[in-house]
Amino acid sequence: MTEETATPPTPATVEDVMAVLRGVIDPELGSDIVDLGMAKGAVIEPDGTAVVTIALTTAGCPLRAQIQNDVRARVASLPGIAAVRISWTEMTQEEKAAAMARARWNVREDAPATAVPPTTRVICVASGKGGVGKSSVTVNLAAALAEQGFRVGLLDADIWGFSVPRMVGVEGRLQGVHGEKKIVPHRRDVGSKGGRLDVVSMGFLVENEDDALMWRGLMLNRAVQHFLEDVRWADDLQYLLIDMPPGTGDVQMGLARMLPQAELLIVTTPALAAQKVAARAATMARKSYLRVCGVVENMSAFVAPDGTRHEVFGSGGGEALASDIGVELLARIPLEAAVSTGSDTGSPVALGVGPAAEVFRALASRIVDEIVPPVDMSGCSARLLAAFDDALDRADAAATTNAS
Repeated sequence: MTEETATPPTPATVEDVMAVLRGVIDPELGSDIVDLGMAKGAVIEPDGTAVVTIALTTAGCPLRAQIQNDVRARVASLPGIAAVRISWTEMTQEEKAAAMARARWNVREDAPATAVPPTTRVICVASGKGGVGKSSVTVNLAAALAEQGFRVGLLDADIWGFSVPRMVGVEGRLQGVHGEKKIVPHRRDVGSKGGRLDVVSMGFLVENEDDALMWRGLMLNRAVQHFLEDVRWADDLQYLLIDMPPGTGDVQMGLARMLPQAELLIVTTPALAAQKVAARAATMARKSYLRVCGVVENMSAFVAPDGTRHEVFGSGGGEALASDIGVELLARIPLEAAVSTGSDTGSPVALGVGPAAEVFRALASRIVDEIVPPVDMSGCSARLLAAFDDALDRADAAATTNAS
């Protein structure tokens, strides 16, 4: 039996770099840096270094670090890119006015594609196939983030296989806002630091969990679109975790189109067969110019009370997948009965004690500190757009006065 040789991916082009930069959203203006004219261009040097020129609205922009991290992470995820260097410059007054005008147009005339705030960090939790515990990882990571005091949205986009309501311990039909065509998420307060979960799922729209949804592609995509456009996601939402359906179908492609700023976290098991299937999710993400932020190996070794390890489902799948797609293995979730028990009773194990709880808390800390840090708006000039509007209003008023 001969070993299959993987075909190396085609090296990225300048067009690929500019395309992936559309996933970098200026948190203050709410549009991507290409649309705003901040991404001036890119060059790929012979040694694989991508040099990206970024113009800021002001040289001292406090969001510079946020933009820098996003640019580096997304461009570095492209095949053939060995390093990323950013050349900083500052917009001219004319360019700044054009960017403000574009942002103003997007806000007032061309409504954003979703109701998800631009400052919200979006993490899509994906897998190549079902049965790897993807929903469990999504719910427990969301709970661990909320326990740290973050405001976390939890969107169950696994339309056919919805299970999040039971796992979170929230039930009841979703309600609308009086006088508005908006859906209000169910809310669960978490921990003592002011954290919370805002949860939306198809499970809140059916009579019971046993109901089967026999929907095809267009209906599935439309349901997810409703959850992104017609839900009143809170303005202070810091993270949105999306439990993706397994595979690489219509819903995944639709989410990639509607949320270009999203990061993809891939869940696999220790079995090497699962790793091969999960690699397809990474391929889909990169073809859609999404960043793969890491791998989580679920159902890792079972640790007995005496400390011995038992690799029930094999070993090496998480490491092999991470190495294959060029990202980090962020966590190994141990095989522990409390994980499934917590999912069945609406008590996420991440909020309890034990080996799995410790790993989920550590994973949440890595997400916050290194992998997908929250947007820090403190000290930013959030009045830029308002100031621009005020200037236009004063100019209009002056023109009216002169005309009269």
